[in-house]
Amino acid sequence: MYELTNVTKTYNTTKKKIVALDDVTLSIPDGQMVAIQGPTGGGKSTLLQMLGALDRPTSGDVQLGSSTLSKLGDHRLAAIRAKEVGFVFQGFNLIPTLTALENVETALAPLPGSGADRRQRAQDALASVGLGDRLTHLPAELSGGQQQRVAIARALVKRPDVLLADEPTGALDEETRDEIMDLLESFWRDQGLTLIIVTHDSGVARRAERRLHIKGGRVTELAGQPA
Repeated sequence: MYELTNVTKTYNTTKKKIVALDDVTLSIPDGQMVAIQGPTGGGKSTLLQMLGALDRPTSGDVQLGSSTLSKLGDHRLAAIRAKEVGFVFQGFNLIPTLTALENVETALAPLPGSGADRRQRAQDALASVGLGDRLTHLPAELSGGQQQRVAIARALVKRPDVLLADEPTGALDEETRDEIMDLLESFWRDQGLTLIIVTHDSGVARRAERRLHIKGGRVTELAGQPA
């Protein structure tokens, strides 16, 4: 479970102080699928960075399970990112010189295990997203939807508890968008993941159990959603 308590994040520029998150208090139970919407610059990406142990708040606490992320050192935060949290991004973020298999294996590099074990897990992960026959393909040899499937396999190969997706369908056409969302939902249901999706697409957001809106750094629940 995530527990955010009075979380504020500010940035100082040469002209003014920017408030990216403004006194956010929020609970996200284990296994919930949540969509986060809001205008550009409203704080969506900053909130996702807090949830993903990529940044610390200026004030307030961010807790994931028994770990208070806002109080941990860099080494412990890196360990949490390596094991407990998976990330999927709009731009896929694949290494262009590595094959699909090698890209997925990179997620396992910080974790214990033999090279053979890492390779088998990566093969299994790619098979689970329908790319068992594309192991040796470079990203440039794959479609946008296939590249996103590789990115999902890379995020899930380490068997995380949480999957954070930042505009995972933003670069895809509508048909491929629906295929990727079907895939993400299937993993959410089958693996009991906590799935948190930042999206501008209301069609994607409507598929979530719960919808949040963030504007000016303040988070609100959309009508009819859990408190």
